[in-house]
Amino acid sequence: MSIVTVENVHKRFGENEVLKGVSLEVERGQVVALLGRSGSGKSTLLRCLNGLEEIDSGRIEIAGHAMSYEPTQLRALREDVGIVFQSYNLFPHLPVAQNIMLAPSLVKRVDKAANRALAEKVLDRIGLLDKIDDYPDSLSGGQQQRVAIARALAMEPRVMLFDEVTSALDPELTEEVLAVIEQLARDGMTMLLVTHEMSFARRVANMIVFMNEGRIWEVGEPEAMFNEPKTPEFEAFTRRNVK
Repeated sequence: MSIVTVENVHKRFGENEVLKGVSLEVERGQVVALLGRSGSGKSTLLRCLNGLEEIDSGRIEIAGHAMSYEPTQLRALREDVGIVFQSYNLFPHLPVAQNIMLAPSLVKRVDKAANRALAEKVLDRIGLLDKIDDYPDSLSGGQQQRVAIARALAMEPRVMLFDEVTSALDPELTEEVLAVIEQLARDGMTMLLVTHEMSFARRVANMIVFMNEGRIWEVGEPEAMFNEPKTPEFEAFTRRNVK
């Protein structure tokens, strides 16, 4: 049973058609790495899955929600579909605990004691429980990104979306963030990741989706795709990006 269904989705920005009939099925517990050159449509697709961009045509169903832009239905979808971006988007004036507790309090009306326990639980899961009362500006970039992941996890999503979450980090900090995502994969979280970390995608993903010119160009299991690319475009992409 698919937890994500994308069917013939089109998306334009003015005259620029960014998604040109994209279709994709993701099973529960799968980790899908979206690869492709800049401008291929992968980040736009991810944002469409969370309703941050409104599609022009086609169909999206995710975590049991048919995509709707009616505010109540969109809010319900976002309770089940978490998203983490390259920029951490933490509130600098709030300590880590309050950053995490804000959405469960406002959206789910979780009471203060239960919310604090939830914050402790998700921070322990990502190895930052000792930072619960610190402010974001006292944390490294990698720690801030891990808090952003914890904040998304606090909503107990059924699907997690990651959009180039390590691209602003140096290699050491990148590894600590990727370790958290890898643990989520082991725990069975359904995830779609836009990433430029080819070795990580090859190691962790169950499915590679290569996008090119607004279309899904090639799909398959990592080893088969990297060892025997079916298209010259993916072969050229791997030759430039795999070290």
